[in-house]
Amino acid sequence: MSKKEFFGTDGIRGTANKGNITPDIVLKIGQAAGVKFRSGNHQHRVLIGKDTRLSGYMIENALTAGLVSMGMDVILAGPVPTPAVAMLTKSMRADLGVMISASHNLYQDNGIKLFSPDGYKLSDKIEGEIEDLMQKDLSKYLVEPDKIGKATRIDDASGRYIEYIKNTFPKGKTLDGLKIVIDCANGASYKIGPTVLWELGADVITLGTTPNGFNINHNCGSTRPELLCKEVVKNKADIGIALDGDADRLIVADNSGTIIDGDQLLAIIAEYWKKHKKLKGKGIVTTQMSNLGLEKHLNSLNLDLKRTPVGDRYVSQYMKDNGFNVGGEQSGHIILTDYSTTGDGLIAALQVLAVITESDKKTSKSCKAFSALPQVLKNVRISQEFDLDDPELKKVIKLSEKQLGDSGRIFIRKSGTEPLIRIMVEGNKMSEINKIANQIASYIGETEEKNIINKPINVINNAWKSISNSWFGFRRGSGDSSRYKDTK
Repeated sequence: MSKKEFFGTDGIRGTANKGNITPDIVLKIGQAAGVKFRSGNHQHRVLIGKDTRLSGYMIENALTAGLVSMGMDVILAGPVPTPAVAMLTKSMRADLGVMISASHNLYQDNGIKLFSPDGYKLSDKIEGEIEDLMQKDLSKYLVEPDKIGKATRIDDASGRYIEYIKNTFPKGKTLDGLKIVIDCANGASYKIGPTVLWELGADVITLGTTPNGFNINHNCGSTRPELLCKEVVKNKADIGIALDGDADRLIVADNSGTIIDGDQLLAIIAEYWKKHKKLKGKGIVTTQMSNLGLEKHLNSLNLDLKRTPVGDRYVSQYMKDNGFNVGGEQSGHIILTDYSTTGDGLIAALQVLAVITESDKKTSKSCKAFSALPQVLKNVRISQEFDLDDPELKKVIKLSEKQLGDSGRIFIRKSGTEPLIRIMVEGNKMSEINKIANQIASYIGETEEKNIINKPINVINNAWKSISNSWFGFRRGSGDSSRYKDTK
């Protein structure tokens, strides 16, 4: 298997109509995936969903052409969240699921995420095999004229998913009496998210529910929660929920307008599930990025924290292989395998709301499980050839680790989506870890942007904008909201 050229940490992603996201490349992706998942004598089917980007139409049609040319029937679900594609792929017995989305990126970008018949994202091995097929002459795999697949649109995809989501909320409970602001990022959940909350009884105030093909994630959603925080305070809401463009990620704002990140949400859900004897694996799974404060908190509860490489599919695979049912990332990907095979912002939100409905405390109290250690994140722009195994860099890191001692961690990785090195340092003193991060960054190259998170809670909101610009990856119609109060 050759080194992967197209697939990154979360499928294929890039600028629409350029590079890897052009009609001819997407056609090949469809054809190669069709060959890979075309086995057996049954009529094969592929389920395709998308978010609200204008380029989704182009990619949807190119993928469809490639798949039907290989004898696959295509089911077009329209705008639905990524976890809906995972769920529907399995429930409708499709041979392959495809989500067209660039997640939290702006409209200029788009991407393709592939799901196997069991609803899990593809492994590195299978992605590599698809890439190998793309390098071959795919014309020899084309089916005869009478075997070409059909493409049909289904109207009930959203309805199926809404009912499934509602059934993940504890039986006999409702959201009656809760005022909730939800920001759907003008993305895939713009109808589904508000509907779920309203049908469960909440008083719903909506943001980011008027997509136009260009405004997905623009100053809204989980990577731009400033407006959400403001509206929670303005409307005296109990909680704010922010999803990203494909709704597989969740960030929460408490009643005071303070952001609650994925680490806190994981701790809240883990404690709640342990209390109700639902937690499996004696702990949770997360990535190298999760705060050391989370690990110490879980250990105090006799729970383990297992770490994987960065990327929710690595978390998901570890959970699947080792019997865990709660996992996720600091960025808000929360994976609850009792209900979903991938990150699902709405399912995670309902589990947090279940905690709140059982508590007599305000969200600001019930949604803070532990005190996070100060953490610095820095991005350094590099050439594509930069070697993390450079001996001199290793000396700098070793010296930095000696300075830090046993009170914190240093984690350095290459970005999966940009020519950047991500540097994370955490410890007890902000001044100390900032100095250490600076000395590592200065050796590597030009610091693109400094990001500080998990400082004392009163400065988190001010830092969030710069964090989301860089840490969440490279950056880069309209629904009926008549039942909801929509704050423009």
